[in-house]
Parts: sequence; structure tokens; C-alpha cells
Amino acid sequence: MRILTLLISCLLCAVALAKEATPIAEDPVVEQRLITIAEEMRCLVCQNESLAGSRADLALDLRRELRELIRQGKSDDEIRTFMVDRYGDFVLYRPPVKPTTWVLWAGPFALGIGGIIGLLVYVRRRGKVAPAAALSAADARRVDELLKGDAK
Repeated sequence: MRILTLLISCLLCAVALAKEATPIAEDPVVEQRLITIAEEMRCLVCQNESLAGSRADLALDLRRELRELIRQGKSDDEIRTFMVDRYGDFVLYRPPVKPTTWVLWAGPFALGIGGIIGLLVYVRRRGKVAPAAALSAADARRVDELLKGDAK
């Protein structure tokens, strides 16, 4: 009975000490706009995560800076331009198609085509290098004997 009383009193203390959940952002409009912009940008540390989803220290700093730019009244395009000027086209998940980013856009296709061509060349050469070996009469008889032995 004492244990039950102790547990109940602990729970009541925990409820009394509980604080109200603090809001995620001071301004939900700014936070929603930040998430929209940050989803289109790559975390420079993680590289496989968006800036919005990354927990890296640099990503936290960049989100803080983006919030400040939003509060200053910058447009989404001005913020993207700021980030690209500072970190290059790599920061964008969808960089613009221009001569400096052609490798990013064409690279995967070139690697895929190169891989297919390499595979075709390998398969053709392999067929020429290893011709089918014909069995001698003695080997053929031996195979027949073995097969007949398995059938019994």
C-alpha cells in the first residue's frame, strides 16, 4: 500500500512540475516559409538530406540565417540567390541547367550508357574467348554411363 501511495505522489509531482510545451517557432508563417525553402536545399554536411531535415550544426546555423533573411523581408528567390552565391549550385537539390552544371545533369546518364556499353563488350568478348568444348567419344560414353547409373 505504501508503494502505491509513493507512486501516486510521484506522478502528481511530475504533473505539477510539467511545463507547457514551448512553440517550435515564434512565428508560424516564417517557420512554414523556412521549411518550404529549406526542403529545396541540400545540407552541405550530410549531402543526402535536405536542409530542413538535417540535424547537423551547420544546417541549424543555416536555418537560423534563413529565418533572419525571411524576417528581413527577402523574397524566396533572393534567399536562394544568397545561398547559391555563398555556397554554389551544389546547395540546391535541382540546380539550374547551365554549362557549369552540365556534368551534374548529364553525368548519371553518361555513366549508365557507359556501363551498358561496357557490359555488352564484356559479354561479346567472353563468348569469343571461351568456345564450347566438344566431348571426346570416351567422355560421352562416360557421361552416358553415369546418367544411366542415376536412372537405376
